[in-house]
Amino acid sequence: MRAHSSATAAAPIAVTAPRDRRGFGTLQAALGVIAFSLTFPATAWGLEGFGPWSLVAVRSVLAAFVAGGCLLALRVPPPDRKHWPGLAVVGAGVVLGFPMLTTLALQTSTTAHAAVVVGLLPLTTALLSALRVGSRPSRTFWTAALAGAAAVLAFTVQQSGGALTTADLYLFAALLVCAAGYTEGGRLARVMPGWQVIGWALVLCLPLTLPVAAVALTVEPVTPTAHSVAGLLWVAAGSQFLGLIVWYRGMAAIGIPKASQLQLAQPLLTLVWSVLLLNEQLTVAAPLTAAAVLVCIAVTQRARG
Repeated sequence: MRAHSSATAAAPIAVTAPRDRRGFGTLQAALGVIAFSLTFPATAWGLEGFGPWSLVAVRSVLAAFVAGGCLLALRVPPPDRKHWPGLAVVGAGVVLGFPMLTTLALQTSTTAHAAVVVGLLPLTTALLSALRVGSRPSRTFWTAALAGAAAVLAFTVQQSGGALTTADLYLFAALLVCAAGYTEGGRLARVMPGWQVIGWALVLCLPLTLPVAAVALTVEPVTPTAHSVAGLLWVAAGSQFLGLIVWYRGMAAIGIPKASQLQLAQPLLTLVWSVLLLNEQLTVAAPLTAAAVLVCIAVTQRARG
C-alpha cells in the first residue's frame, strides 16, 4: 500500500515536469529576446564614441573575458573535439558576423530600418533548423510564422519609408549568418549548457578579436561618452553573453523553431527602446502590429511540430 501510494503521488510530477520545463524554456527565450531588443539602440549609443571595428572587437573581447573567467572559475573542461566545428559556426555567426554587419549597417541606417533583419530572423532560423537538425513544424506553425514575419516586415519597412539602402546588403548578410549561429547553438545546447556554448564560442574567437581590438583602437577615433560606454557594456555583457545564455537554454528546452518565433516581438521592442533611448518617432501602426504579432506567437507556441 505504501509503495502504491508513493507511485500514485509521484505520477503527477512525472506528467507535469516536461510542461514546466517548456514553460521555463519559453521564459528564458523571452528574456533573451528582451536582451537582444536592446542591441541596436545600444550599438547606436556605442557608435557615438567608438568606430565600428573598435566597438565590435572590444565588445567581443570583454564578453570573452567574462565567459572565460566563468569557465575557469567553474573548472569546465573543454568540449569534445566533435563539437568544435559547431562552436566555430556559432562564433562566426553571433560573435563576429552579426555584430559586425549590423554595426556597419547602423552607421547609415536607423534602428527602425535595421529591425527589418530581426523581423526576418525567426523564419530564417526555422528554415535552417529544418535543414540542419531535421525539425518538421506543422503547417499551422508555418502559416503563423509567415504571417508574423509578413506583419513585422510590413511595419518595419513602412517605418523606414520603404527605401532600400546600401546598408540592406549588410543586414541581409547578417540575417543569414546569425540564423546559422542560432541554429547551431540551439543544437549544441541540447548536449551542453547554453552558457558554455556561447562561452566557448567567445573564447574560440579571442585570438582574432583581441588583436583586431588593439589595432582598431589605435586606428579609429575613440571619444568615450557616458552613452558610448553604456552601449559598449550592454552589447558586451547583455547581448553577447547573458542574453545568449538564456536564449540557447530556451531553444534547447522548447525547440529551435518555436523559440525563434518569439523573436517576432523583437523589432517592436527595439522600436520602443528607440523612442525611449534615441528619441525616434513611433507611428500609430505599432499597437496594431504588436497585436498581430502576439497572435502569431501564441499560435506558433501552441502548434505542434
